[in-house]
Amino acid sequence: MKGKTRKIIVWTVVAVAVAAAAALLAMKSGDKQVMTYEMTEVSRGDISMYVTATGTIEPVTEVQVGTQVSGIIDKLFVDYNSEVRKGQIIAEMDKVTLESEVKSAQAAYDGNKAEYKFQEKNYNRSRGLYEKNLISDSEYEQAEYNYEMAKSAFHSSEAELARAQRNLSYATIASPIDGIVIDRAVEEGQTVAAGFETPTLFTLAADLTQMQVVADVDEADIGGVREGQRASFTVDAYPDDIFSGVVAQIRLGSTNSSSSSLTSSTSESVVTYEVVILAENPELKLKPRLTANISIYTEEKHDVLLVQSKALRFKPEFPLVGKKDIVRDCAGQNKLWTKSGNTFTAMPVETGISDGVYTEIKGGTEEGTEVVLGASLNKMPGKGGKNGFMPGPPR
Repeated sequence: MKGKTRKIIVWTVVAVAVAAAAALLAMKSGDKQVMTYEMTEVSRGDISMYVTATGTIEPVTEVQVGTQVSGIIDKLFVDYNSEVRKGQIIAEMDKVTLESEVKSAQAAYDGNKAEYKFQEKNYNRSRGLYEKNLISDSEYEQAEYNYEMAKSAFHSSEAELARAQRNLSYATIASPIDGIVIDRAVEEGQTVAAGFETPTLFTLAADLTQMQVVADVDEADIGGVREGQRASFTVDAYPDDIFSGVVAQIRLGSTNSSSSSLTSSTSESVVTYEVVILAENPELKLKPRLTANISIYTEEKHDVLLVQSKALRFKPEFPLVGKKDIVRDCAGQNKLWTKSGNTFTAMPVETGISDGVYTEIKGGTEEGTEVVLGASLNKMPGKGGKNGFMPGPPR
């Protein structure tokens, strides 16, 4: 056993020594580092700057239909997605109580009207007698008082009758617009109470082929947004479709909300402004309340000189250039570099807008100019050749 153990130890030491010798030989042979330069051309194309936001799809015209009287919903004539015309009856409330109120008000009106007519005649007669000194002052004044009281009661009952008739008319609920029912909040037999707030029975949209997106634009981006700018957006319901729109309104009222981090106890205030974007919806794909991811194009240019923005960040400095390379620099804030053999030459250029990937070139070069985009180091095998300690390919 001891002899066998001794042999294992010896072979282990030999294997370690072989591996160390192989590594040393590889280090001596050396790997050569070769600089590779990536080139690109100045070309023509379109470029745009845009801001992003999220928003909600809404109908352009949306009306909430309610009732001004309390009572029981007796009949419903429309449902979700029903098309309605202006003036069409869409619901009726129970009218028994309201009709009774009208009859009561009518009776009071008739009685007060008769009393008023009687007191008016009595007053006119008393005034004629008084002018001839045939009745006393107190009799005339009493007649005048009765007339004024009857007149007041008559006008009061007249107003009460008009109110009762108006309330009865409110029991018949008609559509105020041509449109479609997008929400129904009541059922037949349900009691609604009209208190300080009018209860909403239906929500109507005028035309779903014309929609609007109400986008929340951050305060840092709102300065570049203008009416008439082009916008595009997507919705999760149709991820492969891109919808187009136009900025129609920038609302001056801002919304101040707080956002906090899950990993921090600090919070910060975020100010956003509502921007309304009009969009065509001929296929009715855009449905109310969908969430939209929006891009608003604040500046667009067509058929201009472009270069990849990365090329403007390239600088021929060590180790990107070797000791034998020639660098011909120039003054200027923005530069593009050309390469001819081992010579790098700078071109001062005037830049325009950038979308992060490409930058507009306003002057300093021309279309088709090849410039350096970047550089990278690549390792190549040294001249040491095959390591004698490493096994060769199978035969």
